[in-house]
Amino acid sequence: MLTKQSVGTTAQGETIYQVTLSNGSVTAQILSLGANLKTLRTPDRKGEIRDIVLGFDNPLDNLSSTTYFGQTVGRFANRIANAQFTFDGKQYTLEQNDGQNSLHSGSANWGWRNWHVETFEYNQNPAVVLSLFSPDGEGGFPASVTATVSYLLLANGELRIEYEATASAPTPINLTNHSYFNLAGAASGTILGHEVQLACDRYLEVNANLIPTGKVLPVQGTAFDFTKKKAVGKDIEKAGGYDHCFVLSDEREQLKEFAQVLEPVSGRTMRISTTLPAVQLYTSNFLQGKEVGKGNVAYPKHAGMCFETQFYPDSPNQPHFPNCIFSKDRSFKHTTVFAFGTM
Repeated sequence: MLTKQSVGTTAQGETIYQVTLSNGSVTAQILSLGANLKTLRTPDRKGEIRDIVLGFDNPLDNLSSTTYFGQTVGRFANRIANAQFTFDGKQYTLEQNDGQNSLHSGSANWGWRNWHVETFEYNQNPAVVLSLFSPDGEGGFPASVTATVSYLLLANGELRIEYEATASAPTPINLTNHSYFNLAGAASGTILGHEVQLACDRYLEVNANLIPTGKVLPVQGTAFDFTKKKAVGKDIEKAGGYDHCFVLSDEREQLKEFAQVLEPVSGRTMRISTTLPAVQLYTSNFLQGKEVGKGNVAYPKHAGMCFETQFYPDSPNQPHFPNCIFSKDRSFKHTTVFAFGTM
């Protein structure tokens, strides 16, 4: 099933659309505002269907929140140190919105933009493609960029997200989805009991401001070792909460599965695959029960967790990190797949 409806209006008078994709027992709702994954309903082992992503009932609440619930974040997701970088001998200055650093491109973040929406079907599976244009200089970044994000829901429980961005000249690009998952249900407490396994053998060391130091360290023997399945809460205090970039062990730029998640009470599972080199695991350390979400429920600390597939944070300032500069000759084209089931 595929439906499109108006659910609000931006301050600029633009219509905000909500697209509903239903296939089998899974339903996803996507907003034009932020190309946002607003709702994701999946069954547990008993067949009970619940929404498993955090968010707001009112789409406009996204504009006054810095939680980034469900957003497509760009033009550069994650942090850039001192909100600046030098490229081709020229220094570019961004907005400081995370101390002295830039986080998710500041107020120019595409997660607060209203994207153009077109629905379609692919092999009888419902889908939507969202697009926007970012002018040269927006947020302090060089070059104009045309970007699209497609959501495709398959009958086997896979939600495929396809990103594509083409720039008029070389510029950093790093797109991700910022959904907060709680497989027990969006308003069911914390994710500390979720069991996670990551095919990630290294992680990025960060300083007190969560900026990478440049060191890529092995996870073995640390609180960051998820190479064997373990509860998220097992070492979370030792880690100081997870807001870290994990490097995929398989460095090939092809679609590969790297994460398995189980919520043992409901039996819901999630497997994640991507073509990107890394994932930011974020355990909603900054939620403090002040954000009132869907169903008028306040979300506590660790109410959800994000698996933000991406290039490394601060890549424009770290030449030994994977190349995040894209241009006319090198478009950003990547895929991330979230697959849902039970056990």
